[in-house]
Amino acid sequence: MSDATELRELAETVRAVLAKHGDREALRRAVSGELGHDEQLWKLLCEQVGVAALAIPEEYGGIGAGLEAALVVVEELGRTLHAPPMLGSAVLGVRAVLLSGDAEAAGRLLPEVAEGSRTLAVCWADARGWDEPGVRAADGRLSGTAHYVLDGASADTLIVVTADGLFEIDTAAPEVTRVVSPTMDPTRRLSEITFAAAPARALGGDSRAIARLRETAWAAVAVEQVGAAEHCLTMTVEYTKSRVQFGRPIGGFQALKHRMADMYVLVESARSMAYTAIAALDDESPSAALDLAAARRHCTRMFDTVAGETMQMHGGIAITWEHDAQLYFKRAHADAQLFGSPARPLARPA
Repeated sequence: MSDATELRELAETVRAVLAKHGDREALRRAVSGELGHDEQLWKLLCEQVGVAALAIPEEYGGIGAGLEAALVVVEELGRTLHAPPMLGSAVLGVRAVLLSGDAEAAGRLLPEVAEGSRTLAVCWADARGWDEPGVRAADGRLSGTAHYVLDGASADTLIVVTADGLFEIDTAAPEVTRVVSPTMDPTRRLSEITFAAAPARALGGDSRAIARLRETAWAAVAVEQVGAAEHCLTMTVEYTKSRVQFGRPIGGFQALKHRMADMYVLVESARSMAYTAIAALDDESPSAALDLAAARRHCTRMFDTVAGETMQMHGGIAITWEHDAQLYFKRAHADAQLFGSPARPLARPA
């Protein structure tokens, strides 16, 4: 599904489902619920739109629409801050299985992921972040603790990143302990998963496959940040049209017009960089790696700036629990840390 018209129609369909079933009350219920996401909303997205099957090839029971189509859904979810197992399972989990090169595992796991009946969680980071795996492998057994795992508390199958490659393990294994982690961003639930010499199945995958998985994570977070930031901009414009000060809507003051224009430029430039990065995901050239790293940095700074401006222009109401602005502000700061970032400042070769 590379046609722009089809991608736009997909985005409109997902947005319509979210508008009908993913309102603020649904989000607040999901945040306080056992799973951390709206199970009914995820079921609707899987059954009516087929979102979990988008990035899965047809030979494994998927739609075969490609990663770009799946990331269109991630962008739309970013607008609402809903965090079903799309990013953690249908994008990163699926990508990890495919990058491992294990056709047997793909044929066994991915058809159920495509149906929405199985979710995957990628276990990766140590306590300091994603530079080093938190889990080590020895003699087919896994030991250690993976931190900051998306969908870790509710996933059916874990895909574990180690220095020796990727491993698969069922969450029902008695040697696996899962604990929900306290987070600044209440809309995205993370977990800490500990392995006590847990027997696991090796999937394969070398250092390049793991690097490509990280680049996929950066591209996915970048498009999510674009969706969330665009909603912040829309929310700010609407508020400044209705908030009256000194006898006129504050949106009519030139200083605020300039600030919102700057927000718009930031969002649109970030969108261009994010989709350039998506196009570069399967490109092995040095410039592709640079595009991915640049998108990660720019989209992170953009969302942080736009969310901060949203808080400022909403005034005191923005810091209340009842208003959504504080949720986007927290997501912006949490996303800045998610999956790490390029280690050095970027410089494009002459």
